[in-house]
Amino acid sequence: MKLRKPRTYRKGRIEIIPMIDVMFFLLATFMLSSLAMQNLDSLQVNLPQGKAEKLKADMPLTLTLTGDGKIFVNRTPVTLQTLAATLGPLLSNPQQSVIVSADHIAPQGLVVQAMLQARAAGAQKFLIAVKHE
Repeated sequence: MKLRKPRTYRKGRIEIIPMIDVMFFLLATFMLSSLAMQNLDSLQVNLPQGKAEKLKADMPLTLTLTGDGKIFVNRTPVTLQTLAATLGPLLSNPQQSVIVSADHIAPQGLVVQAMLQARAAGAQKFLIAVKHE
């Protein structure tokens, strides 16, 4: 007569397929959340249309001019007279680009004067923001 063990023990296994699914889910979640955290620090203005490459800057410095003549540096309201004093400490190096985001109905003279004040503060490179066609 052959006696069986009252309970059979099986060796445990680690299932890899569910672990891969969880890892891909976490990867997609972190990628989407990091894209949502990207901030340009500019106000919403109606940009002129044009063809340009996407910006690849880590810490953009934006100079925003609205249609009614208001000026902002990284969402901070400034006047034309205080623009150079506000922008100067924000420029970490002379090669840092300043993104000029001007409304399409903003007065051209004001845009030029703001860029001249930014140049007086030490900015040497300017990027003009446009809306893709």
